[in-house]
Parts: sequence; structure tokens; C-alpha cells
Amino acid sequence: MSYYSTSSASDYTCDSCPPGGSRASGSIIYPASINNPHMMSQVDKEQLLHTLRTHKVNTLTELRRIEKVFATIDVREYCQPMTAAWNHYVSSNSLLSELRGLTANYPFSNECLDDAKWRVAEDPQSQLSWNYCWLVLNKIRKDNLIPSHARATAMRPQMWGGRVPDAQSVAQLTTVLTQEWTRAVDQMLRHWSVPPIINAQY
Repeated sequence: MSYYSTSSASDYTCDSCPPGGSRASGSIIYPASINNPHMMSQVDKEQLLHTLRTHKVNTLTELRRIEKVFATIDVREYCQPMTAAWNHYVSSNSLLSELRGLTANYPFSNECLDDAKWRVAEDPQSQLSWNYCWLVLNKIRKDNLIPSHARATAMRPQMWGGRVPDAQSVAQLTTVLTQEWTRAVDQMLRHWSVPPIINAQY
């Protein structure tokens, strides 16, 4: 059993950060040294840790930006706050919201996400990663969860104005759902060129 509950690299570069300066994201001001993590002062590190602990950022892009910094410095030292931040991102339904933002035509299946969470919680290998979000997304892809949940959704009468769909209609909608949901998961997983797991690299 992993510690993930169903209830609930290379040097860092930031393309959107101005050289030598800090970057604001909403009300968040990042330290100028975010572009050079190894030169980051303890005060700057504490600022980023405070941002994680208080959930001032709760989007995949912003969490990933901070994760890259700490992974470059020492992922083991900062594993606990990163774990807590990613757990909050998933358990607060922010992951589902972002997935559904990428699947506006056919909102991503909550049941599929819950299935992946349960599988992550039951998988001992989950202990190798601090990143609950990546674990869930990777589980969806690795266990090929989307097609079965797409079919279950396509069979629901409410998807067809209350009528029971025929087999051909179910098959066609299943294909559409599978394609759209898979694109969304793949797009989110592209945020990690290297799996966020504790190994020789980290």
C-alpha cells in the first residue's frame, strides 16, 4: 500500500521568465534566482517552500516550475513539501479541472481519474515518486484506462438525450472520447521529460 490516498534533470530553464529578473504569476512573485537554482539563497528557497505549503500556486504549470527548481538542487531534501503540494493539487480537484479544460467537447471522466487514484494507492511502486499528479496520469496511460471508461460513458442514455444508444453509436462515441481524453493526458504528461521518481538521477 502506498502513502497516496484515493480520497484525496537537467538544469532548470524557464522560457517565460525574463533573464536576470523575477516573474509574477498572478500574485506570485518568483525570486530572480529561479533561473539559476544552484545560486539560490536560503531566503529564496524558503519563499518557494512557503508558496508550496500555503498552496498559493495550484496549477500544473506553476507547480512544475517550482518542482524543477528543487529537483535541480536536491530532490530528496525537498521531497516532503513537493509531495504535499502535488497531493493537494489532485485532491482539490485541480487535476480534474485542468483535464476538463483540455476536453471541453467531452469532459474528462471523473470515474477514470478515480480508478487511476485507486490503482496508484494499491501500487507499491508509487513510493518511488513524490508526484501524485504524475503517478495518476502515468497510471491512466500505462494501464490503458481510457478506452473502458470512454465506452462506459458512451453507453449512458444521458449522453443520447435519454435514449438507449445502439452498438454502432456507442462505438463511434467511444472512439471520439478515447481520442480526446488521450490527447489531454498526453499533453499534461509532456510537462515531464524525465519521470519524477527517486533513482540514480535524483
